[in-house]
Amino acid sequence: MTNRRMFATMIFGAVFRRRSRAAMAVVSSLVGAATLFCLAAVCLVVPQQMNDEMRAYGANLIVTPSESGASKGGMPADVIKQATSLVTAHGSAKSATYRYETVRINSAPYVLGGINPAEVRNLNQHWVVDGAWPSAGKVLIGRDVADAMGLQIGSTMTIAYRASDNAGSSSGSTDGSADNSQSADATQNQVQSQSNSQQTRDGRVSSDIMEGGGTEFEVAGIVDTVGSEDEIVYADESDVAKLAGQRGADVVEYSSGADANGLGSIVKAINADTSLGVKAQQVTKITSSNTRIITMLQTLFWLVSVVVLVLTLVGVSTTMASIVSQRRNEIGLRKALGASSASVGTEFYVESAFYGLIGGVLGTAVGYAFARILCQTVFDRGLAFNWLLGIGSVVLSILIAVLASVIPVRRASRIDPAVVLREE
Repeated sequence: MTNRRMFATMIFGAVFRRRSRAAMAVVSSLVGAATLFCLAAVCLVVPQQMNDEMRAYGANLIVTPSESGASKGGMPADVIKQATSLVTAHGSAKSATYRYETVRINSAPYVLGGINPAEVRNLNQHWVVDGAWPSAGKVLIGRDVADAMGLQIGSTMTIAYRASDNAGSSSGSTDGSADNSQSADATQNQVQSQSNSQQTRDGRVSSDIMEGGGTEFEVAGIVDTVGSEDEIVYADESDVAKLAGQRGADVVEYSSGADANGLGSIVKAINADTSLGVKAQQVTKITSSNTRIITMLQTLFWLVSVVVLVLTLVGVSTTMASIVSQRRNEIGLRKALGASSASVGTEFYVESAFYGLIGGVLGTAVGYAFARILCQTVFDRGLAFNWLLGIGSVVLSILIAVLASVIPVRRASRIDPAVVLREE
């Protein structure tokens, strides 16, 4: 019998002769591996899930004309296309364009937003809309507008466009970030510096629209966001074009799947390309909330991981100490027959690694099962097995088991065979 075969026989004999102790060591490694794998797998899924969830609450990036690129015609379609390509280079993104005009409703000034209803509905899934979204000849009004004018779904209103009402100017934020609650305000201010000086519509002077003139629209729905959107009247972009003439959008809002660092890179890339004549800003409330929640979850993961590692170390170390105590006479006899402390230590280290291997494989399987159930139940999404994480979990279990055996093995190496045999 070769030395390797003899060594393997000794290892398996030691394991199966003390099955209860071996089972305790395996269970300790199993619990540790299962907990760590489950937590790690969930923590890898949570950031992406959080991004997906937060994207339902509106834009995390807005693009508006820069001061140097401001024009009467808004942002051209080719500029929007180039900006969108820079955004989608960092991941998938939803977008919606907005055009704002100051109009008269019952002689009072209001902001009219021209939108593509499908885009805005897909981007702002958190909007609470009572009724229907705007369509040809029908508008969606904010809750504040409805309350101020006593309007209900099905009511009619006359909207008149006067170029003289669109002659003011203001400037938006230029620091590269915007608060989510103020994004609509910023976009309205931006349009009043871009489009408000437009004096003609379809080649005719439009400032001759009188107080009683205009176009009649039906109220299709009422939107309630508890934000500045409640002060705006939204109409289909084609209706706004008929009312105020053709021109480009004033604002493009994006809901990007990129993380905070990715959003920062997008902002820098867009703002660095001065030929576009636009500027990008992050919606800081969305991105900071997302980052804060993810940081809290990751901190919790590390705290729980440290506790689990310590408990696994204690469990395996206690079991190995008990095994060494039970095999004290055997160790003394082997040393009396010429076995070195190194060979005795190697046997125990290999035995511990074996327990760690079995516990790591079983624990990884159990952890994956729990993680998959958790993701399906809480996040309503599947979870593919991460082989790199699985291999790391098994290797970590082996290392912890070997590390936990250091103190018991040192005790075993210090056993004096003369004392042990005299006791016998």
